[in-house]
Amino acid sequence: MKKELLIASALTASLGLANVAEAAANVSYSGSVLAGVTADDVGGADTGQTAVQSSELSFSIDQTTDSGIKWATSLETVNEGSAAANHGGLTLTFNGGSTLDLIEAGSALGGAIASIPAASGSQGITNISTNNSPTDLDWADSSDNVGFDWGSAADFGGVEGLTVGISAAFGNDTSVAGSSGAETTYSAGLTYVMDAGDTAVTIGAGMINATSDSSAALNDKSNSAAFSISAVTGNLTLGGGMSNGSGTYSKTTTDGELDDVSYAEAGASYVSGDMTMTISMVQGDASDSTALGTAGAGSDEHSSISGSIDYAVADGISATIGYTDVDNTNDGTLSTANSGSSWYVGATVSF
Repeated sequence: MKKELLIASALTASLGLANVAEAAANVSYSGSVLAGVTADDVGGADTGQTAVQSSELSFSIDQTTDSGIKWATSLETVNEGSAAANHGGLTLTFNGGSTLDLIEAGSALGGAIASIPAASGSQGITNISTNNSPTDLDWADSSDNVGFDWGSAADFGGVEGLTVGISAAFGNDTSVAGSSGAETTYSAGLTYVMDAGDTAVTIGAGMINATSDSSAALNDKSNSAAFSISAVTGNLTLGGGMSNGSGTYSKTTTDGELDDVSYAEAGASYVSGDMTMTISMVQGDASDSTALGTAGAGSDEHSSISGSIDYAVADGISATIGYTDVDNTNDGTLSTANSGSSWYVGATVSF
């Protein structure tokens, strides 16, 4: 990662930071370019090989005021077939070590998930659009960009290894017939890190509730709790997590209800010299409906087992071999056109 200085007087003036208005903000940048080949075997048919290419460039911008408060933001540009830019919000880091994210802040639930090993690579099979089973632990992370996420410093309340966070969002003032958006969101989470002999253990837990802006919806936009754990012993890392709850889902026409949502994942990775071997699995289930106001009944499932080998060729260059086997079930019926196996071979150059 390289550092440069960019003049940021316009930025600091707009923030009202008179004591740093004549200074330059610190800017660092990083990025990567990925190139590889993937192929799918779907429903017993080989779909052939496809080139995979993507690139990413990120800028991190920060400045510290005379009072010691650090202001930071970011800008990310990603090209995965079409260019897309993501502007970050504002993050304030206070003298005591606590942080406050403002605008597009995320949730305390998302920040309280332990790091679980997951196989790498760009392999994968597209799910059927009507399958609404969850695909990650924080599937319920629904919030408007107008809000905040506060995270404590380490050893919160005098408890060694404990950090806590709370967040809220409340920017949605519109309601569209047939759709369900997040009206008001509240979330809380905690992370606890401890040493168990030669093993470093991280435990994460959190909850989130986002009310719906639709009077027709039976469920809140999302309501979920999640638990995760990871353990590192030497070169071996093990991890797992689960979440459950209910909510609504969005689609191009009328949104629908989600009931009996559950998700679980587990993974293990081992580092041997310049090589990292990883295996992981996920299992998601949900009962969905075709419209708001109707309880979820159909059984949707998504399950996969993946493995990968990453090799550090040189500083900033890694080679990856990945494999995934996927089953997607929609309303209790296996979707053969969206189930099968996929492999990937490629390399990533990072700077």
